[in-house]
Amino acid sequence: MARRTIHIPEGTEALVRELASEGESFSATVARLIEAGAKALKRGRVPSYVGVGEGPDDLGRKAESYLRELVTSD
Repeated sequence: MARRTIHIPEGTEALVRELASEGESFSATVARLIEAGAKALKRGRVPSYVGVGEGPDDLGRKAESYLRELVTSD
C-alpha cells in the first residue's frame, strides 16, 4: 500500500472525521471518501456529501431569517 503525505484544510479534516464510520481510521475514511468521490465523478454525478442547489450566496448564514420572512410574508 502506498503511503502519501497530504495537507488538507481544517474544515476538510473535520468533514472527514464527521463522515468516519465507527472504529474506522482517519486514513481508511479518507481513502473511502476519495474512492466514492472519484467513482461519482466518473459517472458524471456530484458526490452526495457535496451541497448543491440554488439560492442567495449567503443562504447558509441567513437561512433562518429567509425562512422567517417566508412565514411572516402571508
